Amino acid sequence: MNRVLARKQLRTNVCGTTKIFRRTFSTHPVSTSGSNEKSNAKTNSIEDDSPQHDIAIVGGGMVGIALAASLASKPLTKHLNVAIIDNNPLLGRKSTIEKGHPPDPRVSTVTPATISFLKGIGAWKYIEEQRHAYFDKMQVWDYTGLGYTRYNAKDVDQDILGCVVENKVLQSSQLSCVQESDLQKTIYPARLNSMNMLPSSSLTGLGEVPSTTDLFMRGRLAKLELSDGNNVYAKLVVGADGSKSRVRELAGIKTTGWNYSQNAIICTVEHTVENFTAWQRFLPNGPIALLPIGDKFSNIVWTMDPTEASDRKSMSEDDFIKAVNDALDYGYGPHPETTGSGGSSLSWLTGDVNISAKERFETPPKVVKLSSERMMFPLSLRHAKDYVSNRVALVGDSAHTVHPLAGQGVNLGFADASALSRAIAEGIALGTDIGEANLLKRYEAERKPANIAMMAVLDGIQKMYAVNFGPLNALRAAAFHGAHYISPLKKRIISYASGEQSLPLFS
Repeated sequence: MNRVLARKQLRTNVCGTTKIFRRTFSTHPVSTSGSNEKSNAKTNSIEDDSPQHDIAIVGGGMVGIALAASLASKPLTKHLNVAIIDNNPLLGRKSTIEKGHPPDPRVSTVTPATISFLKGIGAWKYIEEQRHAYFDKMQVWDYTGLGYTRYNAKDVDQDILGCVVENKVLQSSQLSCVQESDLQKTIYPARLNSMNMLPSSSLTGLGEVPSTTDLFMRGRLAKLELSDGNNVYAKLVVGADGSKSRVRELAGIKTTGWNYSQNAIICTVEHTVENFTAWQRFLPNGPIALLPIGDKFSNIVWTMDPTEASDRKSMSEDDFIKAVNDALDYGYGPHPETTGSGGSSLSWLTGDVNISAKERFETPPKVVKLSSERMMFPLSLRHAKDYVSNRVALVGDSAHTVHPLAGQGVNLGFADASALSRAIAEGIALGTDIGEANLLKRYEAERKPANIAMMAVLDGIQKMYAVNFGPLNALRAAAFHGAHYISPLKKRIISYASGEQSLPLFS
């Protein structure tokens, strides 16, 4: 009798809590028990108390929260019941970014296409209230001094080429959108331990309101077992849990790719003047990027072999600043010529061209101070052979990881989130089960070719600069000159990097 009364009390609590989920962000999941192998009435009653959601997003990082915010912004999906599973204890709490503090070294360069997406879901207004840095110019060159190119937003009739934003600002801004929406959302502060789903079968013979257990047994729900002992059921499970995705592993989705023999060091540095340009120089062991982040701060992303990276990470601040300035100035080789191409060995490519002031080679502003810790991480390329399977979809780094040399990784992830939310909305409009593989394949068909193309471009650039060989150096210089002086090609490259057009050479 006591157990029956306790079960009734639990059901009452669950119903009350569900109403709260409609307006607030809950981090107090409902506890469950029971085995899915039993089908008697007693077991069904216990299983019915387990939380059932339309979508379970595993991973509460920038891309996972972007998907939730995108769903919250659409009329057809804004009332869905969504679970966000992430063991970050700070997720869901009101985040305040301290003004006056140096920027965090973990930043992202968002393209105009991503900015449009963030405006569409309502997040950009929150980003603009916090530190960020637009840039309208970009300069790329290499250590040989044979060539360089400068891109200007005006070349494609735009105001900006991109914006650098701290990752925590991106995440907190999107969380604000989710928190203020009508989306029914629950945060589960736990890790995903296991995931189970059964083949779909007919619902014939079930009552008007099938139980959670019945739906699971008929293959209409996936069951997620969490590290805190809770079970969660969902029609669709989205893996947004990074390059070592547990969802991808449990779904049995294989990957292809390789590790680069390179590590990246990231940190925040300070200048005496504000930086408004994105700079990137290719060095013998990998590129170094200097990205504006506002208030006389810039972000460094320096790629090199693991031994050199360890040395750079541990050297004194003064030595590190000297190494950075050398890498961005005369270190490793001379500046490219800025007097025109008429006297160049590559004049056959461009003719005798006069270089305007805005196109002349410039030296980046000197770094005067290290303003954050130096963080180091290994680089790799990974691509999932499938982005979807029955009741599972992968987004962001769970589906693909790329070299950071062009800062495109998070932009690909945001594009994934946008495309998947559209596919889910289309499925709801058609009355389709949002977890069916046939519907999810539409998302894969849209994103897979675009991601593969970008991965191929970035990997090709990485490999082209991994070898110091005379004829190849000349070929690279020819590519620089073509990108700098051939206006239609230049516009194509800028538009492609902005996320607004297809490949510059094949469309």
